[in-house]
Amino acid sequence: MLVVVGLIVVTVSVLGGFMLEGGPLALLFQPVEWLIIGGTATGTVIISTPRQYLGHLAQSLKSMVMGATARHSLYVDVLRLQYELFVNVKKHGFIALERDVTEPAKSSIFSKYPSFLGRQHSVTFLADSLRLLVDGGVSPYDLEALLDREIETHHDEASKPAAILAKMGDTLPGLGIVTAVLGVVIAMQSIDGSAAEIGSKVAVALVGTFMGVLLAYGFINPLAAGVETAAEQDINYLHCLKAGVVAFSKGAAPFVAVEFARRAIFAHERPSLVDVEASTMAVSPRQA
Repeated sequence: MLVVVGLIVVTVSVLGGFMLEGGPLALLFQPVEWLIIGGTATGTVIISTPRQYLGHLAQSLKSMVMGATARHSLYVDVLRLQYELFVNVKKHGFIALERDVTEPAKSSIFSKYPSFLGRQHSVTFLADSLRLLVDGGVSPYDLEALLDREIETHHDEASKPAAILAKMGDTLPGLGIVTAVLGVVIAMQSIDGSAAEIGSKVAVALVGTFMGVLLAYGFINPLAAGVETAAEQDINYLHCLKAGVVAFSKGAAPFVAVEFARRAIFAHERPSLVDVEASTMAVSPRQA
């Protein structure tokens, strides 16, 4: 929701300042100019972006507008989930998780954490990581290298929407100039007209440059930065999972492994040790 507030602040600041300076607000509303800039910018994105990334871009923008999930409770849940998985392994061995990691949606453990099950890539990441330990044959160090590689690949993919928006933002000032030039061409057709007529047409042409610059630096580039930040938060979530699984695979006790996972979380989102202790206190292994 803060994204919407920010967009409103930008709009009110620019339009309000223009009006306070005595500018006629109606002059800025030029549908044809908006059509040229908006349509051309959209077309360049479609040309340069594979279809699957267009879907990712739409989803990223929707998530930003709707607002982020409460991160604190999200991390408390995932730390508790890891602890519950680890205590079951400690009591019954890795084989006890075979059914859970094969079908997480039907797992009696995973089903307790709907906030985690709603993050499909994270579910697959954790389930596949634990399946390697269930099957055996992979050392903790090889597992860590494998998970690092998967996170790196996911980061490359998750960064695409932000890169698309950033490129779009870079093109908008140029498209504004194109629109302005077209407006000047039209104005030159009236070169034998009155000064007021020519001035009006030139003013309309300059609105195109204004639109391109405002859209780029007031809207699109900030949105690109926000999408990139959201992608980094999602990557940090995977680092949290990786840290816990790797620590446990190296022989750490369940709570110590969870502490490794907790320390991997960004400081401003990290649950306190007291919160984690309170959350995991009632967790016990299920009956075999």
